[in-house]
Amino acid sequence: MQHQTIAPEALERIRADFPELAEQVQGHPLAYLDSGATALRPAPVLDAERAFAETRTAAVHRGAHTLAALATMAYEDARERIAAFVGADADEVSWAQNATDALNMVSLSLSRAQRGPHEALVDLGPGDVVVTTEAEHHANLLPWQDLVAATGATLRVVPVDDDGVWTLEDALAVIDERTRVVAFSHVGNVTGLVAPVAEIVAAARAIGALTVLDACQSAPHMPLDLHALGVDAAAFSSHKMLGPGGVGVLYLRRELGLALPPARTGGSMITTVTLEGAEWMPPPQRFEAGTQPVAQVVGLAAAVDYLAEVGLASIAAHEHALGQRLVEGLATIEGVRLVGPPVGAERAGLASIVVDGVHAHDVGQVLDAQGIAARVGHHCAQPLHRRLGVAATTRASTYLYSTEAEVDRFLDAVSGVRAYFGAGR
Repeated sequence: MQHQTIAPEALERIRADFPELAEQVQGHPLAYLDSGATALRPAPVLDAERAFAETRTAAVHRGAHTLAALATMAYEDARERIAAFVGADADEVSWAQNATDALNMVSLSLSRAQRGPHEALVDLGPGDVVVTTEAEHHANLLPWQDLVAATGATLRVVPVDDDGVWTLEDALAVIDERTRVVAFSHVGNVTGLVAPVAEIVAAARAIGALTVLDACQSAPHMPLDLHALGVDAAAFSSHKMLGPGGVGVLYLRRELGLALPPARTGGSMITTVTLEGAEWMPPPQRFEAGTQPVAQVVGLAAAVDYLAEVGLASIAAHEHALGQRLVEGLATIEGVRLVGPPVGAERAGLASIVVDGVHAHDVGQVLDAQGIAARVGHHCAQPLHRRLGVAATTRASTYLYSTEAEVDRFLDAVSGVRAYFGAGR
């Protein structure tokens, strides 16, 4: 079913909400094509965070005074809205510093569950397997390296092809009856590959394995229903979806959250403490030790409200159209290699490229000189780039405020890079 994209007049109104889009860079209007790293923030989000800081600053869940009660109400209301946005229940959503922290929390809690009197849901030890993919962001690779090192389990990796793409068949060839955890990205941050989540979840569930979803590149850009997908855990970051920095979201399916011990301990997450030990609160507070980023959570709730008002289906359709324009244009430029799914295949609204004879950082300088913000480097995915045979790529990533004109500026700039550096002569 094809959804209505964002209408031109609506896009103009959206862009007016983002102060940075009015900036000039190197004498050119800013073309911000780095939303895959960090999204810009609209005025309503900035206003919500500021208003909370100005009128509701107080310790939540701790004070008996009116201001503390008001702060707690705003904080928990924000949790309800954010949970609903991703098809979860409020008690399944806990806060982290960012998505990296959230994924580490899952790994650490699973590791701790092997050592104590906890029902781990999965036992991890020698002979057991944790599966991830060769295309993962380091945040969804290093925590699993730590987990297998701590438990004696084995890390098994789904391989990618020469374009950085893996398939369902590749994954099923790696997942077997010894698999206990399958961790993968919903959308690849380098390739734009959209993973077959439902099929992976079904395969994992059939053998009793847990699924952990890195939703950083999907939650901001497309409708997401975690209950419908059936994953056991998921993580995403506020700063990639119009929200403030300093807060990430950890989703734990209720049964898993109740079974896992906390990754970190301290104040706010206990019911009883003695000199010998402690008893934990139920989720979500169990996973929220210490003072939380309350104003930032409120800002994130404003961000998901903003996205919901525009409509995730419309945002996805808008980005799909821009992404197709991007990859189709790149495919016509001599000396440019597009990584990820081929032109015409399903992919997110981003593209990473290699320009023959020119380092990605030099490409980035040419783009910046023309007011175009794009990402250069390995995008926290060194194993993937090693498999691709390159040290770095240049990535353009779109969002709801991106325009066809900005994509065309990027394409025009890239088309002149090799000539600028004298490459290919």
